[in-house]
Amino acid sequence: MKSVFQRDKECWVCGMNRDCHEHHIFGGPCRKASEKRGLKIYLCPGHHNMSDAGIHFNEDLDNQVKTMGQKYYESHYGSRDQFRSEFIRSYI
Repeated sequence: MKSVFQRDKECWVCGMNRDCHEHHIFGGPCRKASEKRGLKIYLCPGHHNMSDAGIHFNEDLDNQVKTMGQKYYESHYGSRDQFRSEFIRSYI
């Protein structure tokens, strides 16, 4: 599924539209569920994994995006308990 947050392939943080990576908001064991629900964003290399500002190294950015993803899930797909069963834990 495409991203529920973005139509265009541009960095969610800075708006750059070159060489953007698809980032599943909930990765690891939750990657397939994140894909199924469209819970992903596009990030430039610097905001993805090529600098300390990247989401994989910046806990504040990661938590902000996970909270956004959970809020979207709860308003479009199901309850907080359903979110927890699908994505292991709550971020709110």
